Amino acid sequence: MSEPLNWLPDGTPYSPRFGDRYHSEHGGLSQAQQVFVAGCGLPAAWGGQTQWRVLETGFGLGLNFLVTWAAWRADAQRPDMLHFTSIEAYPVSAQDLLRAAPQEPQLRHLAEQLAARFYGLLPGVHRLSFEGGRVQLTLWIGDAQAMLRQQHTVADSIYLDGFSPSTNPDIWDTHTLKALARHCRRGTRLATWTIARSVRDQLTQHGFEVHKVPGVPPKRDNLQAYFNPSWQPRARASTEPAPVAQAGTALVIGAGLAGSAVAHSLALRGWRVTVLAAGDAPADGASGLPAGLFCPHVSPDDSVLSRLSRSGVRMTLQRLKDLCAEGSDWGHSGVLEHCTDGGTGLPASWAQGPGADWSHATDSAQLQSAGLPDDTVACWHAQAGWVRPAQLVQAQLAHANIQFQAHAHVARLQTTADSAWQALAADGSTLAQADIAVLACGPATQELLPADTTWPLQAIRGQITWGLHSLHNAYALPPFPVNGNGNLVTHIPLPQGQGWVMGSTFERDVTEMPISAADQVAAHTANYAKLSTLLPASGAPLAPWFDPADSRCQPTWGRVRCASHDRLPIAGLVSPAAPGLWALTALGARGLSLSVLCGELIAAQLHGEPLPLDAKLAQHLGTARLARQVHKAHNKKESL
Repeated sequence: MSEPLNWLPDGTPYSPRFGDRYHSEHGGLSQAQQVFVAGCGLPAAWGGQTQWRVLETGFGLGLNFLVTWAAWRADAQRPDMLHFTSIEAYPVSAQDLLRAAPQEPQLRHLAEQLAARFYGLLPGVHRLSFEGGRVQLTLWIGDAQAMLRQQHTVADSIYLDGFSPSTNPDIWDTHTLKALARHCRRGTRLATWTIARSVRDQLTQHGFEVHKVPGVPPKRDNLQAYFNPSWQPRARASTEPAPVAQAGTALVIGAGLAGSAVAHSLALRGWRVTVLAAGDAPADGASGLPAGLFCPHVSPDDSVLSRLSRSGVRMTLQRLKDLCAEGSDWGHSGVLEHCTDGGTGLPASWAQGPGADWSHATDSAQLQSAGLPDDTVACWHAQAGWVRPAQLVQAQLAHANIQFQAHAHVARLQTTADSAWQALAADGSTLAQADIAVLACGPATQELLPADTTWPLQAIRGQITWGLHSLHNAYALPPFPVNGNGNLVTHIPLPQGQGWVMGSTFERDVTEMPISAADQVAAHTANYAKLSTLLPASGAPLAPWFDPADSRCQPTWGRVRCASHDRLPIAGLVSPAAPGLWALTALGARGLSLSVLCGELIAAQLHGEPLPLDAKLAQHLGTARLARQVHKAHNKKESL
């Protein structure tokens, strides 16, 4: 998908596909500043707003984004959130993007940040986050017309870009402009450098008031337009609630990965959030795991889970870089996957191109480092690593808009006369009250759902075996995590010293806590069997740490998690009949890979923002699928 660039002697990028200098019509610094940013009335138009949404039809080398970002940074009246969505069928490489960046110091600095996160741009939707999450770049990689039809967002400003109508007619096609109009609100302002009569006529036909304005050299004129149709535009069919007018108060039940992720996403948007936890500290449930992995899933057909996991891992990585200390809280180590079923799962097209930025076949050095033979079937996940989950939870909850409340066991929820949500203790006293509530309490979710709502959730207890690095086991511990049949995470800076973690068990429908001695023995045995398959050369040297009769063997660490019927998370409004009640739960074993994505999805739906992932993928996380599953199970039961 990457657009090949050549470079002329003067350092100007040249695109063979478009047959002209990349910058000649696509931009240049003055064009970006005057034609697009100023042409849409920015920064004055966004002054005092809580958010501003820009939609661009051709990302190119990212100059319009960089200039808009710089204008946002320089403006004291800037909105809390800047959303910049851009469509690009042929993304350039990060190296070319940086090479073509302006030399002006501030823009150069922003370009370096952009290039660092500009990887793995497979067809679909990618969310790149900057300024601690306050500047969101959403890239729609694909054909402009198709992406405009498939994705849902409303724009406050439109940069109509994408080379000339004669050399790139796809952008300027009447069907594309009609699809573009569906992303406008009345008053959306559009700017472009072209004044082609065909473009003016089509914009007018689709509801824009069009005006020629003095141009930026070498153009004599440019075009500006307002979306103000003489008819009442039809709203897109949507099952999502109407966006909130402004942030208010929120209560989040649960202080693990799910609760802290959604609390942080809401706090970024100005919500005052109260997080309730039944225990005495955050992450005292399954999210208190000593160490875990964030890692993409791969499949030959690039399944729903594979695409979701990439979106999730990208966002987890960005939040870790923003909030946590690399080396002590987390590590971008990469992960080797030992494919014990005989296939790597890598799509055939990934050998070259952006897919390889995510995952590719291992080399012999990586296999040797893991103690595996050269003929081992394995793949390397470059955008993956380890995390101490409790550190991420605490960092997300540290936002100034978040208040943590311990020893707050919620027995039930109720609404007040003014539609606020109250969390009540067992004695009926009010623990907290807010405009909205989010259930992020894992296995306890079912207990707090409305009486007429039943979800097919399954409790899963997991136990890990862990130990410390020593002279006796160091040679059996690879320098990076290995997953496949279970996972081994090594070189973790635990309070007791450098540690390793192996697991986890999956004990379905088991909720007993604390864990009995017999169950711990069984868990050690199960984890050792996984290790022996995953890393056969490590099995024997590490065997004493899995033998309860040996003094080196530690008690297992275990908690209860929650999964849905399709093993995908639940993130969305609980029910149209319960406005203001949301849920983020059923993360199962993928909380580190998917919790940040799910928290951002809920925040985006609340505020009418561009979604952080493909709109169709978002449906796989929504609650409507649960009602369908319950209905299907009921019908099956009735037919027996």
